[in-house]
Amino acid sequence: MNGQAVRRVRRTLALLAEGARPEAWIALRDAGELLAEAAAIDARAAAGTDGLPLAGQVFAVKDNIDVAGLPTTAGCPSYAYRPESSAPAVARLTAAGAIVVGKTNLDQFATGLVGTRSPYGAVRCVLDPARVSGGSSAGSAVAVALGIVDFALGTDTAGSGRVPAAFQGIVGIKPTYGLVSTEGVVPAARSFDCVTVFAATLPAAEAAAAVMAGGGARDWPADAPLAAPPAPRVAVPLPGQLDGLSPSWRAAFEEAADRLRAGGATLCPVDIDPFLRAALLLYEGGFAAERYAAVGEFIDRGADDLDPTVRAIIMAAGRLPAHRYAADLERLAVLRREAMARLGDSAALLLPTVPEHPTLAAVAADPVGVNSRLGTFTNFVNLLDLSAVAVPAGTADGLPFGVTVVARAFADRVAADIAALLGPPSSPTPWGPPGLPLAVFGAHLSGEPLNHHLTSVGARLVGPVTTAARYRMVALPGPLPRPGLVRVPDATPGHSITGELWSLPPAALGPFLAALPAPMALGGVELADGTTTTGFLCEAHAADAAPDISSHGDWRAYLRSVPNGLSMT
Repeated sequence: MNGQAVRRVRRTLALLAEGARPEAWIALRDAGELLAEAAAIDARAAAGTDGLPLAGQVFAVKDNIDVAGLPTTAGCPSYAYRPESSAPAVARLTAAGAIVVGKTNLDQFATGLVGTRSPYGAVRCVLDPARVSGGSSAGSAVAVALGIVDFALGTDTAGSGRVPAAFQGIVGIKPTYGLVSTEGVVPAARSFDCVTVFAATLPAAEAAAAVMAGGGARDWPADAPLAAPPAPRVAVPLPGQLDGLSPSWRAAFEEAADRLRAGGATLCPVDIDPFLRAALLLYEGGFAAERYAAVGEFIDRGADDLDPTVRAIIMAAGRLPAHRYAADLERLAVLRREAMARLGDSAALLLPTVPEHPTLAAVAADPVGVNSRLGTFTNFVNLLDLSAVAVPAGTADGLPFGVTVVARAFADRVAADIAALLGPPSSPTPWGPPGLPLAVFGAHLSGEPLNHHLTSVGARLVGPVTTAARYRMVALPGPLPRPGLVRVPDATPGHSITGELWSLPPAALGPFLAALPAPMALGGVELADGTTTTGFLCEAHAADAAPDISSHGDWRAYLRSVPNGLSMT
């Protein structure tokens, strides 16, 4: 009987045979090879092999990212080379059990947001073949939208991991720059390039992002938040800054904002002018020189298969003087400070991903102008060192409409949590920074007076937890009702006490411990499953004189049993 991976590969091969949007692909692996790899994955999974969280899933790879055994063309046949090894981002995914189906079409050298600048053909939108797919990660987004693959890799310098997601009605995660290795990626602008992931749902995209993150130029800082605040403040543009949207697109954006409000967010209109001015620097300033630095020598040789628009852009970038780049670095630093000041205490910024969805004819008539407009709300993200999650947000004019949640660097988890408020309820596979476990049993529980000490530092609720039957709980005296958890001697009968397990940013633990008032302490707490975690305990001398409330089993049950929910001690 075929296992999950073999069944998935057979379904993929059947969908490929139907021939929808063949221009999405540049290279496909042999069917027999795919089935053999799938059978091997199924055998490992059946044998109980650990470390295969993506077993049974297939994915596509944008053809500027190396996959061993397949040529890398960057959308230019004469540029092709055959790498000996896969890019680390790809290798991490295949090691986790995912199977590469093939390489996807793109705007040549990842230079464009339209998906039409390729000698392999213009990639068309899944729902309307007269419209562009979006680029430059065009084929990857289309392969996901068609259901051919479970997820796909793209790259993003100016919005290439987000614009196609919006046009195809899927999710695009653009991690903080450097969190995912760009080794084995043909650069577009090396200082700003990111590897991204597309999927049909946010949990599916998160699962892939969690695996491929790591080994890049940067790692998670110790204070990176693990969760969005419970009632996040979310910035939105001033009304006049959305004047470029059609009435139906503007209504769709307002509906998305309303969904965030319904999910508990507070929306704060802000002037995003510094963000928009920063966006102009990517192509209209000195940073375009990075594109020439990446592939300019090859372009200079004048291959016959160069896209004329791409060639013109990169050749013009080669004529930029060095002082222009240096001056724009200074301008960008100023704009970054201004932009962060405008963001203020907001956890994120909500934006339409794109201002319009052009036709192939419109792009052909004005290839540079249309492309530039598509980057209005995306070009600045990497320049300003931000993270982003693009998600579907309904429809406008009968086509998918998408929004992007933009957050600060390393606040990727915040962006994903807020983006989740826009979609159907789901069980996410949270990706993000590592945390330290902390079990709480009293005033730090969700909804209790001190819970903000956890949420304010970006702690994440993991779920309910129960101790081993080796503890007793007492009601400590004082103005703030709080319990004390004490381990009983081994020969003494104890109780199981219910609490919550939280994950805390590592940098927050030290200050958290230093601020604990006596007689509270942190120490090892044995759980019902036999594991031990760090949790709140109480010094034994303080518990001796306090009322024992262990029979209630948890703090909230005790509070419900006393008048007005308050301790009587």
